Amino acid sequence: MTRLKEKYLTEVVPQLKERLGYDNIMQLPRLEKIVLNIGLGEAIQNPKALEAAEGDLAMISGQHPVITRAKRSIAAFKVRAGMPVGMMVTLRGKRMYDFFDRLVNVVLPRFRDFRGLSRDSFDGQGNYSLGIREQIAFPEIDYDKVDKVRGLQVSITTTAKSADEATSLLELMGMPFRRS
Repeated sequence: MTRLKEKYLTEVVPQLKERLGYDNIMQLPRLEKIVLNIGLGEAIQNPKALEAAEGDLAMISGQHPVITRAKRSIAAFKVRAGMPVGMMVTLRGKRMYDFFDRLVNVVLPRFRDFRGLSRDSFDGQGNYSLGIREQIAFPEIDYDKVDKVRGLQVSITTTAKSADEATSLLELMGMPFRRS
């Protein structure tokens, strides 16, 4: 069992029960999945960008990414339906907890002038999204082998019914939110 999963079961569950007033532990919010996404608009002109991004995302997640394709053609962007425009990975179980642990304890503290994450990025149904400007913030990525610095979007899906429940869950699991 991962360190974070153990923390959830031993520390977070009792505190959530007290905070939210639920009797049954199955009612408590928990992490469901984490989706990592890289948009690759440059893949239209540079097909090698797909390979580089695929390698980076596989290193970060420990899982092979899936190529996302354009749903419709947009002439202004020179995009045709079916063209590769990004990659994504869905993490669940042990890999999800390992990634969340690294994100909170290693990656976020590496950012210069980091004062915490915004509480405004919840979608109302208990899911949280954040953007990371550089994939080189992850320790797995070798800075010398990076062809181009790319951003990465992280979406954390929970079983929480509201943003307040999700905030409580993520805070107790160590997510560094900015003080309001």
